[in-house]
Amino acid sequence: MAKRNYSGWSTYWLLKNLPFIVFVGFLGTIYIANAHYAEKKVREIQILQKDLKETRWRYMSLKSELMYNSKQVEVAERAKDIGLKESKEQPKKIVVRK
Repeated sequence: MAKRNYSGWSTYWLLKNLPFIVFVGFLGTIYIANAHYAEKKVREIQILQKDLKETRWRYMSLKSELMYNSKQVEVAERAKDIGLKESKEQPKKIVVRK
């Protein structure tokens, strides 16, 4: 019985399929790079969502403060501090006839 030389056959098989093996390695590298890129984007989105919540909270806070400070009572109180008085009579309507 003759002894077979498998090392020559496996080397031949490896060299024959080398382009396919390189291609599969390339695809694996692309897959890993894509996963890292996706994770990076997810982290960026989470940071932006957090910033958006904080900005929205500041907007609502400032809007509430503006609404409070725009009330007639608050405006009259601040006008007293600078020496202005609130008018007690109704405003007069000016009508211009042509």
